[in-house]
Amino acid sequence: MTGYGKAEYIFAEHKTIVEIRSLNSKQLDLNFKTAPLFRDKEVELRAMIREIVERGKVDVIITSQPVDTTKSVANSLVDWLLLKSYVDEYKQHAEELGQQANFVPTELINAFIRLPGVIRETSAAETLLEEEWQLLQSTVQKALDEFRKFRIQEGEASQKMFEEKLTDIESLLADIEPFEKGRVEHIKEHLLENLNMLADKTKQAIDKNRLEQEMIYYLEKLDITEEKVRLINHIRYFRECMNAGNTGVGKKLGFVAQEMGREINTLGSKSNQSEMQIIVVKMKDILEQIKEQVLNVL
Repeated sequence: MTGYGKAEYIFAEHKTIVEIRSLNSKQLDLNFKTAPLFRDKEVELRAMIREIVERGKVDVIITSQPVDTTKSVANSLVDWLLLKSYVDEYKQHAEELGQQANFVPTELINAFIRLPGVIRETSAAETLLEEEWQLLQSTVQKALDEFRKFRIQEGEASQKMFEEKLTDIESLLADIEPFEKGRVEHIKEHLLENLNMLADKTKQAIDKNRLEQEMIYYLEKLDITEEKVRLINHIRYFRECMNAGNTGVGKKLGFVAQEMGREINTLGSKSNQSEMQIIVVKMKDILEQIKEQVLNVL
């Protein structure tokens, strides 16, 4: 859900810049910061954004500044108190920045002048002209188009990453098989060895039929065939959802990733060999990377 779009226009010797930024969020959290001239149109602009953006912490910043700063200041009323507050704040932190506290560079003064509210045009219209309103709407739409392109690129990169990580999990799952086959015989030999030692000490014979029954029950509890099958099915379903290209698939992918985690955890609890446990830890690490990136999917 990260995204960025930017567009601008020039009207009546002023340049207006529209920026749209987005970070991850479960819901749509839309924040506006606009120049005073456009505040009356915020409701309509919000509606435009909501039609395109479904989720994310979205910041919409619309700034307007004179093309010619010198000319603008000459025909402006300056809020000297506000300008002085910026200068005073700079002086308080100048030494921390390695600058002289009693000297403010000219370029910094010019930057302060461009901040919202410092200057007010005496000749500027107090209301937004219809011509500029139409221009603003088209510029916001251009920024949204750039925003969507950015998200599409992010989505393609995420899909490629998901495919690589899923393939890695499948590869690790295949690496478990050699250890899985050998551990059954190892467990049998280990149990028989301990039981024979116990029989020698107690001078009592082992009931082989009962032993075979208990052995089957014990080995069934350690069998991981079902977990492997379910994990493979979850991986296949993850791919199906990812490739469907539907909106709102992010939550579904999150649920599937949780189910994959359950199967991997069960594999770990049933693994009684260090080699298998190391493989399971690697699978968990890869799955966590998938879960983190799933949060960025709409």
